[in-house]
Amino acid sequence: MKKILAILLFSFVCLASSLFYWVSMGIEEFLLTKVNVPKGEFVVVPEGTHYHLFVRRLVAKGYISDSTWARWAVKFDSNLSNIKAGTYQVQPNMSLKRLFVLIGSGREHQFSLTFIEGTRFSEWREQMREERYLKQTLDKKTDAQIASALAIKEKHLDGLFLPETYYYVSGETDISILERANAQLKSTLDTAWEARDQRIPIKSKYDLLILASIIEKETALAGERGKVASVFVNRLIKGMRLQTDPTVIYGMGDAYKGRIRKKDLRTMTPYNTYMIYGLPPSPIAMASEASLFAAASPTKTPYYYFVANGLGGHQFSITLAEHNRAVRHYLTTLK
Repeated sequence: MKKILAILLFSFVCLASSLFYWVSMGIEEFLLTKVNVPKGEFVVVPEGTHYHLFVRRLVAKGYISDSTWARWAVKFDSNLSNIKAGTYQVQPNMSLKRLFVLIGSGREHQFSLTFIEGTRFSEWREQMREERYLKQTLDKKTDAQIASALAIKEKHLDGLFLPETYYYVSGETDISILERANAQLKSTLDTAWEARDQRIPIKSKYDLLILASIIEKETALAGERGKVASVFVNRLIKGMRLQTDPTVIYGMGDAYKGRIRKKDLRTMTPYNTYMIYGLPPSPIAMASEASLFAAASPTKTPYYYFVANGLGGHQFSITLAEHNRAVRHYLTTLK
């Protein structure tokens, strides 16, 4: 009888072991299933999602096939129930097991938003509006209301944010991006102001920002920013008008249709630096860090003029006569 019981017990243990192995292998095979998420799509896990609901959603989306092992997997590995809400990017050939690890870690996908130097706030608003995963809160707000929400005292928002790449997770608000960009601008402006050449005729950080925005619009070449800055600083010191086209264009607003006419140069606006002396009343664009530091510490030059050279850069001149020759040469390159 003891031998029979021993044989039965042994058989039961073998059967149980075989069953456990069979189930384990089935679950492992299920967890090693490749998650087929189309390129450009993300796995979104809403708040309150539990294991079984998450698996059903994956099946409904067609990311994985339905499997009888799905209901048993969480019983064998309780870590699978550790699901954090968020938006996740599935890498090529990622297995379901690795997806659960990713979701359990809460490491959401970081979206990026790059703002270009020299752009205006209206362009930033449009750019943020096109971000699918950025929560939109500004659509019905005026610039004045946005400034108030950001505790910005200036009326014009152009120039008050640092253009660079900002990262965010799904559901983050558009105004939070602006908060960071404004904080970055303040920090960079403070640093540039502290490091400024004490001889420049700039009386405030805001004036430095205005000058930097003009430099930004005048040249995209890193090697020219210091020279361009020197021309404007030399003119300010001598009491000359800045006579820079980008400020005229800014002052024209919607009336600008792609070209400046002579009458535009004679039309008074607060931004027409052919008519006014000194700086315009506000920045005309978002200035880069490089332009801020160029405005704060211009290259020391004797130049008072510059004009495009037809090669993507500018020809700098000391005298008006030299400048006029450079202008005539540039005009011949346009023919």
